[in-house]
Amino acid sequence: MKKFITTLVFALMISCCLYAQDGKPVTATTKEFMQINTVESVLAGGLGRSRLIVTNPDGSQTDTDLENLFSMTGINFKNIKENENKLVKLLKKYTDEGWKLEHVTPLTLSQNDTGSGGIFMTRYLLSKEAAPKEKA
Repeated sequence: MKKFITTLVFALMISCCLYAQDGKPVTATTKEFMQINTVESVLAGGLGRSRLIVTNPDGSQTDTDLENLFSMTGINFKNIKENENKLVKLLKKYTDEGWKLEHVTPLTLSQNDTGSGGIFMTRYLLSKEAAPKEKA
């Protein structure tokens, strides 16, 4: 029985190899990934630094300023609207180029017990099919 199973597995492996080598090039599809991070400061008075960081598939990065969520008088809704507008335009640009939003991860960090200070960070993972590569 053991000899029969071994022979069967060996025959299947050979037939799979022969089937894969029918003279046609075998193509492999791979995905490229890109990540967008928004880091929004929760420090009052514009003292914080907020950024939008894009990590491209080749590892290079671009950094764009975002407005701080708070001004001296509290929450600044104009700044929130501007930040959302930048992000939506950027996501639309990439989806128009064929990128697909794979996953969104929201993160929050509070710096101290009084609740003053901290950041909101959101990571957007995008992917798209890379150009097929010919295998030898």
